[in-house]
Amino acid sequence: MAHLVKFLTFLLSLTLFHTFQLVQSQFSPHHDSRSFNVLNYGAVGDGFSDDSKAFNDAWEDTCNYIGSQSTMEIPQGRTFLLQPVEFHGPCKSKKILLSINGNLIAPEAPYQWKCKEDHCHKWIEFAHINGLYIDGPGTLDGQGPSWWSLNCKKYKNACLKRPRGVVISHSSNVHISNIMVKDSPNFQMSLEDSKWVFVKKLTITADGDSPNTDGIHIQRSQNVFVYNSNIRTGDDCISIGDGSKYVNISRISCGPGHGISIGSLGRYGTKETVENVVVRDCTFRETTNGVRIKTWQGGRGYVRNVIFERIKLHGATRPIIIDQFYCPHSQCKNHTDALEIKNVMYNHIHGTSIKKPFVQLLCSKSVPCKEIFMNDINIHDEEEEMRNRKSLSHHDHHPLAECINVTGESNGVMKPKLACLESRRH
Repeated sequence: MAHLVKFLTFLLSLTLFHTFQLVQSQFSPHHDSRSFNVLNYGAVGDGFSDDSKAFNDAWEDTCNYIGSQSTMEIPQGRTFLLQPVEFHGPCKSKKILLSINGNLIAPEAPYQWKCKEDHCHKWIEFAHINGLYIDGPGTLDGQGPSWWSLNCKKYKNACLKRPRGVVISHSSNVHISNIMVKDSPNFQMSLEDSKWVFVKKLTITADGDSPNTDGIHIQRSQNVFVYNSNIRTGDDCISIGDGSKYVNISRISCGPGHGISIGSLGRYGTKETVENVVVRDCTFRETTNGVRIKTWQGGRGYVRNVIFERIKLHGATRPIIIDQFYCPHSQCKNHTDALEIKNVMYNHIHGTSIKKPFVQLLCSKSVPCKEIFMNDINIHDEEEEMRNRKSLSHHDHHPLAECINVTGESNGVMKPKLACLESRRH
C-alpha cells in the first residue's frame, strides 16, 4: 500500500504541473506583437536555393523584438533548403512563435552539408530560449536516406557524425505541435538540458530499417510531456536518457520501431540516472520491443519510480523487457557493477506478441531489480491465435517469460506468469 500511495502522489504532482502550464499559456498576453516573414529577408523557397542566411536574419529580428510576442513566419506552398542552422537566444520577446506552414529540407547528399569544422552534429537547433512555440502544419525533412546508405567501413567518420534533426537545448517553456519531422540522418528530435517542454500532435517518420533514427530522444531534461503523436522509425519511438526526470508520455502510436525505451544507461561505467517517468495509453504495432529499460554492465546510478500502464500491443516483439546486460555488440565484458532498477510498475498491458518470451526481466545478481510490480498483464501469441483459427498444430518450447534476480509483486490476471514475483491474487 505504501508503494501505491507513492505512485499516486507522483501521478498527482505531474497532473498539477501540466494543468498549471496550460493555465499559464491560456492567459499569456498577445498584444504588442510583430511578425517577421522569411520571404522579406530574401528567402526563395524553391527547394534548391540556400535560404539559410534569410532564416538567420529573420530569426535575429524575431528574437530581438522587444514585446510580448514575436513571430517568425515560414509561409505555406514553399520548400526552403537549409544548411545546418542555429536559432539561439536569449531573446528579448517574452514569447517566440515559429510558425512553420511551408516545408524545410536539408541538403540531400552528405557532402553537400556545410558544417562548422566539418562536424555535422545537428541540422536545426533552438537553444537558450524561454517561451518558444513551434507550430505546424509544415514538414521538416532531414533527407536521411543518403546518410543511412553510407558504407560505414569505408566512410567511418561520416557515419559517426550523422546529424540529429531538430534539437532543443538549454531552453524552458517550450511548446511544439502539429509539425511533421521525417528522415533525419540521426535522431529525429532531441530534447536536451531543458525543462517544461510540451510536445503534442506530431508525426515523426523514418524508414523501419534506418539506423539510430530515434523519434524523440530526451536527455538531461525535466518536466517533459509528449502526447497525442504518431511515431514510425527505425529505432526507439521515444528514448529516455541520462538526467531525465518527471517525464510523462501518453497516447503515442508507435511502430515500426524499437518501442519506448529508458536507456541505454551506464556505458563505459558512467553514473547515470532516470526517475519519475510515466508511459501510459500507448499502442505498439509490429515493434521489435514494447516498453523497455536497458542498462550496460559496469554502469552506476539508478532507474526508479517508473509506471508503464494501459499499453496495447499488436504483434510486438518482447513487449516487456528489463535488460541489465544490454550490449548490442558480439562481445562484451562481464562486470559486477550495475545501475539499480527499483520501483517499476506495469499495469494493464494487453495484446499480442509474435515471439517468445513475452516478458523478460533480466537483472544483475549483484544489483538485483527490486520493487517490480505487475497488475493485469495479458499477452498472447499472435501466430498461435491464427493457428487456432485454422486448427493447425504447432509446438513452440520457448518460455513465455524469463525472470532472474527480481523481487516484487503481481496481482490480477498474469499471462504469462512470472515465478519471481510474489502473487497477491486472492
